[in-house]
Amino acid sequence: MRSPGRPEPSRAVQRDFWRLVATGITTVEAAEGVGVSAPVGIRWFRHAGGMTPLSLDEPTGRYLSFAEREEIALLKAQEMGVREIAREIGRDPGTVSRELRRNAATRGGKPVYRAVVAQWKAQQAAKRPKTAKLAGNERLRDYVQDRLAGNVRRPDGTIIPGPTTPPWKGLNKPHRQDRRWSTAWSPEQISHRLKVDFPDDESMRISHEAIYQSLFIEGRGALKRELVTCLRTGRALREPRARSRNKAQGHVTADVILSERPAEAEDRAVPGHWEGDLIIGTGRSAIGTLVERSSRSTLLVHLPRMDGWGEKPYVKNGPSLGGYGAVAMNAALTTSMTKLPDQLRKTLTWDRGKELSGHAEFALETGTRVFFADPHSPWQRPTNENIYWYKMAGPEAPSTGVAPVRAAG
Repeated sequence: MRSPGRPEPSRAVQRDFWRLVATGITTVEAAEGVGVSAPVGIRWFRHAGGMTPLSLDEPTGRYLSFAEREEIALLKAQEMGVREIAREIGRDPGTVSRELRRNAATRGGKPVYRAVVAQWKAQQAAKRPKTAKLAGNERLRDYVQDRLAGNVRRPDGTIIPGPTTPPWKGLNKPHRQDRRWSTAWSPEQISHRLKVDFPDDESMRISHEAIYQSLFIEGRGALKRELVTCLRTGRALREPRARSRNKAQGHVTADVILSERPAEAEDRAVPGHWEGDLIIGTGRSAIGTLVERSSRSTLLVHLPRMDGWGEKPYVKNGPSLGGYGAVAMNAALTTSMTKLPDQLRKTLTWDRGKELSGHAEFALETGTRVFFADPHSPWQRPTNENIYWYKMAGPEAPSTGVAPVRAAG
């Protein structure tokens, strides 16, 4: 076995690192918490695609732990025999003998037992590399890649290239206009569709999680890495859910996160609690939606262009003239909400979009308290999401002058 140079930290350290990541802290903080450098922690996170690469369960007592290997190294340095060492650590002499024989460092030509090197050798020997299913099944791989990319084909089967997009540079969330097609399938849709298209072919089966792993985990090599730009989230790494759950950030302060919303808004028994969202259509047209949680009453908020839109050149960090900046959104929401009786405008739940960054002013003018859902958590505004997908974007879509391409945020 080749020399490890400086062996990587033990699996126990890596396991502790991923446990800390799962609590929601940053990668750098998790690295500091287990005593490794920030670049090492970042490399672990990126190479694993943000997905835990090993089980977080503690190993069984069948295998020697790093602490036991340290004890063996100390006792061996004191020139104790195999049986004495075995009695001290409570192991069978044969276990200690094999450990000293297999995992001793031999770099200097003479076997010397060091705990760190022994742990590294044991971890290398325990690896059972397995070829990814997509890497070994070309037909399945082509099927998945075609649908991830949302390829549109001519009647003769040739692929229509689609819009020209800039090269992917490994960054998260490309601009929507930079994506090739809006027809890309999600991994879960692909996984379920395989059973319909190939009902009798068990080799054409794969879980959506395996597709995500092939995209996110470095070294799998089964799918083209740039296909992450076709995912609806646009992420190149998986983000631990706890990292963004229920935290204040930017314009969302600790007093307006969802957990602070009155309990009466949850059971829908009392009217006056609303959910809202911004919908951006083709040509950057926009409209706002407000849905009352109890009655499902829906208001469409008109968001006209502001003076100068399309006439003045774009100014970075300048005023938003598209009609859905913070100032325009506040004015439009205030106009809509103040038409309602006071008892019907108690709270408004929104996503983390910057269009409502002036929520304090809106709350002061309307008496409606604003609360923000957790990032990437549309299920926390279920009424609004259902209204959008089944009414605004579905076959019953009203004539609003806006083509409802997507919900912003």
